[in-house]
Amino acid sequence: MANVTREEFETLKVELNQFFLLVMGMIVYLMQCGFAFLEAGSVRSKNSTNILIKNLLDSFVAGVAYWVFGFAFAFGPGNKFIGYEYFASAHMPDVQFATFFFQYVFAATAATIVSGALAERCEFVAYFVYSFLITSFIYPVVTHWVWSGEGWLSGGMEYDVGKVAYKDFAGSGVVHVVGGTAAFMGALIIGPRIGRFHSESNTTLDIRGHSVPFAAMGGFILLFGFLAFNGGSELSISNPGNGANVALSVVNTIISGSVSAFFTMLLQKTGLFGNQRWSLLTTLNGALTGMVAACAGCNVYYPWGAAILGFVAAICYKITSWLMVKMKVDDPLDAVAVHFGGGTWGVIAVAFLNKDNGILLKWDQESGLQLAWQLAGFVAIVLWTGFLSLLMFGILRLAGILRVSEDMERKGLDIPKHGEPAYPLESYGHGHIEKVLRMVESGQLQYYMQGSAGNDNAGYTQNNGEAANNTVNGSGGGNVVQPGYENPEVEMLQQNPNDYVHHREVENTPL
Repeated sequence: MANVTREEFETLKVELNQFFLLVMGMIVYLMQCGFAFLEAGSVRSKNSTNILIKNLLDSFVAGVAYWVFGFAFAFGPGNKFIGYEYFASAHMPDVQFATFFFQYVFAATAATIVSGALAERCEFVAYFVYSFLITSFIYPVVTHWVWSGEGWLSGGMEYDVGKVAYKDFAGSGVVHVVGGTAAFMGALIIGPRIGRFHSESNTTLDIRGHSVPFAAMGGFILLFGFLAFNGGSELSISNPGNGANVALSVVNTIISGSVSAFFTMLLQKTGLFGNQRWSLLTTLNGALTGMVAACAGCNVYYPWGAAILGFVAAICYKITSWLMVKMKVDDPLDAVAVHFGGGTWGVIAVAFLNKDNGILLKWDQESGLQLAWQLAGFVAIVLWTGFLSLLMFGILRLAGILRVSEDMERKGLDIPKHGEPAYPLESYGHGHIEKVLRMVESGQLQYYMQGSAGNDNAGYTQNNGEAANNTVNGSGGGNVVQPGYENPEVEMLQQNPNDYVHHREVENTPL
């Protein structure tokens, strides 16, 4: 093997680190697909297209917002509060682009958390506003405090025992508390979905999503993505110890998620915080909560510490979910319970379970100061995100563009907003309703109603108790309404096609 100079060796290390960030970032980017399927399965079918396009656009809105503003505020040279260089990647060194991509997918994750809490009732324009502001300003400033190397939280203070600073390895606070806080403020201000809470009887109605398999598939993708989310936060792979740290982070993430899933399922079954059933969706959320909690310190825990972390994360998830219902704050995805509940415990747990100076292992001044800094960081993140989210969502509500109308919410957002139902009637069964709707829009219905050569008349045929619509649904052939057969829908169709279409839309609108 040819001799390698010191300069060539250092160059190779830089290249390996960039490749590592790009690969990890690509896997984290796949979490957008996980969020999309989880949220689509957890809402009603009439809102599936709407929530899917919001998840799709999260990555695109963040792509623009984080490129133009976010990365500069987060990682551009600046002061202890905010960065102010590299806007739109101007004057940014080429070696930084891998870092930009990795941090961008984290920013998109923070915004996606909010979409689940506001599902089925949020205006599309409001979505654009909050997604842009979160990824361009709210989240990046917190990132600068913790991960830029010059922020006030990462800088800490010098004490007799040495320097003590806020620690958040992969973002329990930076990503998940930010996203969870914004989601809570949004859900609080926008209000619950119609029918979720009944004030007179003081009861709560479970509004079920339309596809457990979709939600489960999305959850599995998220669990996979978390391994890169936490493991990739090592940010390099070429230095001594990097590989071991990545492996430890991944293992602790798995252990915390596994223990949290198991105990969440048991808590649900006992009836303390559930319906005494073996719930798949609750178990899945418990696993996600355990992995969220692991983000802050997965690189500094013993595996048994990760098990304790997951056990407490399960309790935090169930209590937070219960409190949300008690406060009558409607969160269709339990996003606040997963991300804020898990993230809060994750931030605090670093002070207790750190294998080097955790309270459970040392119980000294340094560990106490570490707890103080973790709490200070948590409070700062909540106040910053909560105030700006209150301002943002409050202005949107006052402007009347935060929530869709009651009529549209009842009908669903897919057809009025996008014209693309997730499950069009025409794609299965006879599909005559959507066919009639298309004919009304194109002006062709009158032609079919009058009939054509070889047709006795247009309408429905009753044979052996089965109604057929041969001409309207395009199957051809003559159409004869049998004597003595009266169908009010046929009469409505013949007399006023528009009323018929409206009638069928109402009849077929899912609850």
